[in-house]
Formats: sequence, C-alpha cells, structure tokens
Amino acid sequence: MPLALLALAIGAFGIGTTEFVIMGLLPEVAADFQVSIPTAGFLVTGYALGVVLGAPLMTVLGTRVTRKRMLMLLMGLFILGNVVSAVAPVFGVMLAGRVIASLAHGAFFGIGSVVAADLVAPQKKAGAIATMFTGLTVANVVGVPLGTYIGQSVGWRTTFFIVAALGVVGLLGVAKLVPEQPRAEGVRLRHELAAFRNVQVLLAMAMTVLGFGGVFAAITYITPMMTEIAGYSASSVTWLLVLFGLGMVGGNLLGGKFADRHLMPMLYISLGALAVVLSLFTLTAHNKFAAAVTIVLIGGLGFATVPPLQKRVLDQAAGAPTLASAVNIGAFNLGNALSAWLGGIVIAAGLGYTAPNWVGAVLAASALALAVLSSGLERRTVTHSRRVAGHVPEPVVVAEARR
Repeated sequence: MPLALLALAIGAFGIGTTEFVIMGLLPEVAADFQVSIPTAGFLVTGYALGVVLGAPLMTVLGTRVTRKRMLMLLMGLFILGNVVSAVAPVFGVMLAGRVIASLAHGAFFGIGSVVAADLVAPQKKAGAIATMFTGLTVANVVGVPLGTYIGQSVGWRTTFFIVAALGVVGLLGVAKLVPEQPRAEGVRLRHELAAFRNVQVLLAMAMTVLGFGGVFAAITYITPMMTEIAGYSASSVTWLLVLFGLGMVGGNLLGGKFADRHLMPMLYISLGALAVVLSLFTLTAHNKFAAAVTIVLIGGLGFATVPPLQKRVLDQAAGAPTLASAVNIGAFNLGNALSAWLGGIVIAAGLGYTAPNWVGAVLAASALALAVLSSGLERRTVTHSRRVAGHVPEPVVVAEARR
C-alpha cells in the first residue's frame, strides 16, 4: 500500500478523535463554561449538523480544485476549528469551533475514498479505502480514550490542541505523500440530485439517520450515565470508551463481511438486536459489569449497520455515487444530532440519565421498520416488473424465437 494512505489515515484518525472525544469530556466542558450537561450536548449536535451541511457543500466545491489541494484545504479547516475550540473564551465560540471543524468531515472521507482507490490497482481499491478508514476506527480505540484521559487529567483544552496538532501532521502528510491528480470533472448537480427522487434512496438514508442515531442517543451521555448510575469513577470512562471502540472495530468488520452477500438480513439482525440491547441498557446501566458488556454490544451492533447501510445507499443511488457517499456521511451525523438533542430533552425533563437509552431503542426499532418497508417495496417492484415482462404475446415470442 502507498505511503499516501498513511497520510489519509492520520487525517481520518484526527477527525474521528475530535468527533467522538467530546462525549467523554462533556462534564468538564460544561463545568468550565457553567452550562448544563444537556446544553453541553449541543457540542455534539452542532458538530453533527455541520457534517450534514458541509458534506455535500464541500464535495461540490471540491470539484473546482484538484483533489490533493482540496484535501489540504479540508485539513486546514479542521485545524482551524480545533484551535478555535481549544481557545474558546465562552461556550458559543466553542460551539462555533466545533462547527468549523465539522465542515471538513464528510468531504474528507468522500474525496479521500476516491483518492485512496486511485492510488492502487483495481483489485486493491477496497483494501485501500479500508486502510484510510482504519484511522477512524483506531481513533475510537486509542485517540478518544487517550484524549478523554488527557482532558480529564490536564484539561480539555489540551486535548483539542493535540487534535489540532494531529491535523497539522495529516496536512503535511497529504502535501508530501499524496500525488497530484487531475481536477475532477464538473458535477452536474441536476443529474446528481435526480437520484434523490428515488424512494429507495430516501428510505436508505432515513435508515442511516435512525439506525446510527440509536447508538448516539446512549453514547452521547455515557459519562454522566456511568458515573452517576453505574458508579464508575470519571477516570474509568476512558476504559469504557476503549471497550466501545473495540466493539466498533469488530462490528464494522462483521458488517463488511456480510454486507455484499446478505445485506438486508444483516440489517434486520443488527438493527433488531441494537434496539433490544439499548432497551436493556436502562437496566444494565445500574451494574458495572453488565454496563461494560452492554457498551461493547452497542458499539458492535451499531457499527455492524454501517457497511450495509452505506452499500444500500450507493446501490440505490448508482447514478450519483460521489454525492450520495457524502450525503450519507451527513445522514449518519444527522442521526447523531437528532439523538443527542432528543437525549438531552429527556434528561432535562427529569427522566434520568438512562432515559436516552429508550430514545435510542425507539430510533433503532424505527430504522428496522423502514428496512422491512424498503425490502417489501423492492420485492413488489421486482414482482411487478416480472409480470409486465411475462405479458408478451405468445405469437411474437415464437416469431422472435424462429428468427
């Protein structure tokens, strides 16, 4: 594999770290700015909404320059956002920094995937893309727990300075190692948007929003849930996030293995099991061991949905794969924003720190219902097409056969 993939993986590592590390630092950030935990949760929501808006916007703008230059610009935006977050004097500036950093997220993974695939032979494209995304998964095993530990020990601002430094390393790596590639052809926006008139595309993206949103409903508020309900110390959250990250890695590998052969059954199983596990988390959160096991399962089941959901969207939007890829990354983060907001509402309503688990269970179950609906509509379409194809007059068929 080319060394350029290492530069892309480092960028993905930094982006993955800054996205998820805030969840382990919510109490520290809230205390520093003297805001409530639900209010601090807007740092998760704001980042996610920034990805939703930034993914398609930056992807389209990226067609005006070379891919290498766009990747460098995106890393520069990422660095700026994290520095603003690190030096923020008030909560509003911190939120603005999070949004600035988030604008680079979706486009980096979308454009980076194309660059990674172009760096290798055709039979190695999937491996190259997976190598880049390894940075994201490793971030949840190493970067997020380590960033949480540093933030709790030295101060959360230090964590964001370190993440910004990772962005500098990624930027230098892209500048040095990623080869120049021709500027992408202009995007025909009307043609790209036409794919979103397909009901199956909309259903697939709705499944992405609701399915992955179920994970974030619980994980966004994992720190207060584990410290206040399960009885863990604040420092133990670091190791709990390691367990969540390990579950993510395993689930991602499992989902990728079966997505090509059994896509819809994989979605049924993972979404159904996720809804059940999130429901049980309201009970298991009261026991340290049971809570730890549940966190692993949430990470595994949640990320087992990612490969099939991504493939489902790309299959149904085959005419607009680049924009669909970016928009689907935005859809994941829209789910993050929705669930973080809903989780904050139920906590603020006095229902307790385990209440977001019920929110997550409902979201996952809703995604499962949409998966069943989507599959049913697809079968009906196929059946209808076969019936229409079978209504060819017999004489014509015979005549064609004789020819």
